[in-house]
Amino acid sequence: MSKSSSPARTAAVPARLGWRLLALVYDAVIALALVLVISALALAVKPDHRPVQPGSIAAAVEFLLLWATLGAYAVVSWRRGGQTIGMKPWRLKVLTVDGLQVPWRQLLLRYSVVSLSLGTALLWCLFDAERRGVHDIVSGTLLVRLQPTPVSPDSPSTG
Repeated sequence: MSKSSSPARTAAVPARLGWRLLALVYDAVIALALVLVISALALAVKPDHRPVQPGSIAAAVEFLLLWATLGAYAVVSWRRGGQTIGMKPWRLKVLTVDGLQVPWRQLLLRYSVVSLSLGTALLWCLFDAERRGVHDIVSGTLLVRLQPTPVSPDSPSTG
């Protein structure tokens, strides 16, 4: 193996749906916390401190704020390290199809497609040879599972 080969290509495989769902369970905890904070702030700024009326402009604004906040969490996480908090324990990472860091525009497109599809875009990875969801295909991304790095006998021990 040459040094110029991409580590993402040699040390990763496309992520299966099960790994994606496990990461989503972890990320749901973060998402719930964000939703609670945004909802509490929305209640605090209303003069009467009452929930918004369904179908009102205030409800639409609150929904868009929640959608944008969850999107910011996902997109910023993917951009900073290719992973959300829920993806880290399962060694999942979002990359371009070339194994590089994904540009902002592609990440925004990825989040938009998967969220507007209400998650059904994930199901396509059951049929795609590279296990890509519709959001991955549209945005030109690939979710991979990194292989564990072997511990070298020469590496210093922590214990």
